[in-house]
Amino acid sequence: MVTYARSAGFARTIRTPASRLILARRRIAAGLALLVCAWAGVAHADDSLTWNGITLYGAFDIGVAYQSHGAPLSQDWFVGVQYLIAKNSNKSITSVAPNGLSQSKLGLRGNEALTDDLSFVFDVEMGFDPQSGRLADALASLAHNNGKALADQTSAGDSSRAGQIFNGPAVAGLSSPTWGTLTVGRNNTLLLDNILKYDPMGGSYAFSVIGLSGVVAGMGATQDARLDGSLKYFYKQDGFRAGVLYQPGKTDSSPGKAWQGDIGFDYAGLSVDGIYGHKDDAISAASLSPAQATTAPQDSLAATISDNTSYTLAGSYLIGAIKAFLGYEHIRYENPSNPLAAGFTGLGGYFFSFSNNAAFPRPKVLQASWGGLKYRITNDFDITGAFYHYDQNSYGVKSCSDTSVPTCSGTYDAYSAVADYRLSKRFDVYGGAMYSKAAGGQASGYLHHSNLSPMVGMRFRF
Repeated sequence: MVTYARSAGFARTIRTPASRLILARRRIAAGLALLVCAWAGVAHADDSLTWNGITLYGAFDIGVAYQSHGAPLSQDWFVGVQYLIAKNSNKSITSVAPNGLSQSKLGLRGNEALTDDLSFVFDVEMGFDPQSGRLADALASLAHNNGKALADQTSAGDSSRAGQIFNGPAVAGLSSPTWGTLTVGRNNTLLLDNILKYDPMGGSYAFSVIGLSGVVAGMGATQDARLDGSLKYFYKQDGFRAGVLYQPGKTDSSPGKAWQGDIGFDYAGLSVDGIYGHKDDAISAASLSPAQATTAPQDSLAATISDNTSYTLAGSYLIGAIKAFLGYEHIRYENPSNPLAAGFTGLGGYFFSFSNNAAFPRPKVLQASWGGLKYRITNDFDITGAFYHYDQNSYGVKSCSDTSVPTCSGTYDAYSAVADYRLSKRFDVYGGAMYSKAAGGQASGYLHHSNLSPMVGMRFRF
């Protein structure tokens, strides 16, 4: 563990740019709000939100949830509350809960024909927390818990959405029905695309482990579900598809290179994809411990650095009104080949005053599996059930299978069900519950080992 020695003068230089960044974000968000109002004035009579090849899209999702063992609502973490059992889950909570089925967001995408077979395309998306109105900023929720005892912490978690104006995709490129699509910028990874496609709950926060945590979609680190400064190529023809993604790295937000490859097909109701990927210097952010907080800048964070490799096989099968889902991912964590010393600036401009480059004495292997069924009762009403399972090996110096240390082998399981009813084309209401439990090393340091979280909500999409 590398530490950072704090000085009063240096702490001030860290805070001043952060204040300017927050002010800039607020001004841009206000500008986007004015843009939406202007867009409403040019909406077509047929309710289309596409104008001159540019489409405005978005979602607003909010409800009420209960946790048998949870933590207070966060004003920054777009998940809002801890639908899953977490280390700081400690009390029963009933509160407003955002983004149960999908991320609330506002975005623009465009398609401008250049020739008969080639178009310029772009997509920019801003995710937000509908209960606070703030931009989605998971790292702010971690900083909010700096130095606090577990029982005093609010809900929090790491993510690729770290307070950027466009914290979803922000890409531009060229697209051809013959040759495929190439985009550059902040791309959703191929793995994230497939997790959203093959998760029975569609990436839901309130009812899906792989939707909420982002570990599976990020090849082991949720920050890598979206990659800044990356190139993504995707080709689809008839029932066959293939894609590649590459990130050169060497940027503040993501210093290590990354790559992914995907091959898939569709045939007679069956859809299958296989993805292989690697990320150097993957960063997993965490709050500062009480001891760390006494020597570090107030809004800084701690990081665990690793080189991650994953392979995934997932599929779905549609027969009549029933759709079945099944998936498996194997993630291998190793100590980084190029360690990152403490004192670096990462995603969203956050400063990391502590870094751990030796968290894996032996390679850690996390195996994730999931499955489920969706049954469409009518065109407007469906029910879905799902299960999720994580299995972790013992990767410490000594083998163990209890809760004594996080390096012990352990498991994490969740079971969920939800009913969704569409009252109109764009508005639906839903209700369901998720039960999660941790054991062994996966539960090390936890105040409680299980959580039951029912939720009801409503969602508007356009």
